[in-house]
Amino acid sequence: MATMKIKKGDMVQVIAGKDKGKEGKVISVNKKNHTVLVEGINMITKHAKPSMANQQGGIIHQEGPIDISNVMYLHNGKATRIGFKVEGDKKVRVAKATGEVID
Repeated sequence: MATMKIKKGDMVQVIAGKDKGKEGKVISVNKKNHTVLVEGINMITKHAKPSMANQQGGIIHQEGPIDISNVMYLHNGKATRIGFKVEGDKKVRVAKATGEVID
């Protein structure tokens, strides 16, 4: 399987869909389904029964998964593609727009 270019904790911008143009932090990445959860993006309502964890129950608002192809990495406030480069013996992510090493 190919390496995922977007990781948990990255700042991303939505480039397609109902939340186009919004920005947020990646909460989690699902490699199997190629989806990400982004803070405050693609909010869905879920109806939950009362349980031990949630005594009240009711309607819960939470983030829904968004396809990884619909988000773009933000580097210094600007959306950019990501590439890989080998520096010494480490493989690092590189911002295509500036050529700077991300991590």
